[in-house]
Amino acid sequence: MKPRNKPDEEEADFFHLPSRKNWSTRLIKFISALVVFMAGLVIGLSLSGRFNAQTEIFFPGTMYSVNCDKDFLGFKSFVTPQHLIHSMTDEELFWRASMAPKMEEYPFQRVPKVAFMFMTRGTLPFARLWDRFFKGHEGQYSVYLHTLPDYKLNVSTNSAFYGRQIPSEEVSWGSVTLVDAEKRLLANALLDFSNERFVLLSESCIPVYNFTTVYNYLIYSAQSFVESYDENSQEARGRYNRRMAPTIKLYHWRKGSQWFELNRELAVYIVADYQYYSIFRKYCKPSCYPDEHYIPTYLNMFHGSLNSNRTVTWVDWSRSGPHPATYGAPNITADFIRSIRNNGTSCTYNSKPTSVCFLFARKFAPNALGPLLALSSALMGF
Repeated sequence: MKPRNKPDEEEADFFHLPSRKNWSTRLIKFISALVVFMAGLVIGLSLSGRFNAQTEIFFPGTMYSVNCDKDFLGFKSFVTPQHLIHSMTDEELFWRASMAPKMEEYPFQRVPKVAFMFMTRGTLPFARLWDRFFKGHEGQYSVYLHTLPDYKLNVSTNSAFYGRQIPSEEVSWGSVTLVDAEKRLLANALLDFSNERFVLLSESCIPVYNFTTVYNYLIYSAQSFVESYDENSQEARGRYNRRMAPTIKLYHWRKGSQWFELNRELAVYIVADYQYYSIFRKYCKPSCYPDEHYIPTYLNMFHGSLNSNRTVTWVDWSRSGPHPATYGAPNITADFIRSIRNNGTSCTYNSKPTSVCFLFARKFAPNALGPLLALSSALMGF
């Protein structure tokens, strides 16, 4: 028998074919896996942006970088705003300011403050006098200025008036825009929860007592000081518009000085009111002046017991005309200031008679500043 040194062709095909098939199968599987991997990679990359955007909502990448020591809720700035500039409309501002906490206790140390609200057309000629008045009493007062829109007030950074302008609008004498400005001042001042009393002043007003006297007088008063009286004259009842009925009737109608002083409770009521304000806006037009009738009438209708029906701002109406007397440098003497402080007017304070009826006075010309500064220390105590 012939020895078999190598397989014949059939045997060779039999033994070699399985080896080639295994190699081809592995190659096909490898290529298929590579194709699947590359396809998955492309699809994954295309979806990664969308996936990251969605997962960022639920798993923000910065969630662990928060500074836990920072008060992100801003409680301090909520109860005592340090900056007065905001973008709120009047409607938004009044809504925000009308919020009143129901809890009697405050979750912070609260020192009641007096909000001094100045309605001015331009410069503040008596800023130096008021700065003397305020000096040393920081934390017991706040200052707010309603000026012409975009007016740049030129005072030093040490002045109590520095940075105290509120977002303001144009104001026209004798129109409802004066009431708008008053409510705007009240609303901005109400954002500071430490403000307890609110006094409206003009650039021609001066204090006639020192700060401590004024502060104690207002803070400890059981009533507010809004002049409100009924008078059968053309300047009082004669300005009533019968179309205000039945919401506002003639016996509700009152007249008084624009220069008021309010406690916080009444300030919130006035800022929150739209029903009665809208009637005045519609029907109280010259010769009806909303700033002399709206607040006096509103308080008479609903909160008469909380009002003293008098003002704490002295003014001289003894001269005929639509405006009170103005006093300049030649008029400023010690006797003149004393006559304002003790002018024989009878009034009560917390139901008891008092000779201190007026805390402020108007109307003073800019040239009165020099004599007033000369008298302030010895006569008025500041």
